[in-house]
Amino acid sequence: MTQHLIKLSVGSESVESLGVWQGIRLAEKRKKGEVPELFHTTRMTPTRRSEILRTGGSIYWVIKGLIQARQRLTDIRPFKDDQGIKRCHLVLDPVLVPTVPRRSRPFQGWRYYSASDAPADLDERAGIDAGMPPEMRRELADLGLI
Repeated sequence: MTQHLIKLSVGSESVESLGVWQGIRLAEKRKKGEVPELFHTTRMTPTRRSEILRTGGSIYWVIKGLIQARQRLTDIRPFKDDQGIKRCHLVLDPVLVPTVPRRSRPFQGWRYYSASDAPADLDERAGIDAGMPPEMRRELADLGLI
């Protein structure tokens, strides 16, 4: 069974704003001549690293109290920062996939997230228009309609 992670996207207003921010980060890296890859830095390294990567795990983003998107994890790289503190880069596929919105309580850090709990990708099969404004998706989710 596929193993995922779930994480709050602090500061993001919508899936679109997260995508814009990530695009800016990639452009900055290209401009500096660095490898243009996206990653999220975290303090804790997932102990299920091999399972997550072997099964095609993703990180599910909670935006404004709703799980709204996911990105496939392409690597999980432990490292030590400038001060010798252990950290981890969660390396992300640049494709941000909107999901059917689902409420999520606040939490700190990241959590493991099983495939059976994960919402479906937002596409024709989910019966929701991916072009629907984020506010409308949020309201429909609040009403329990999606």
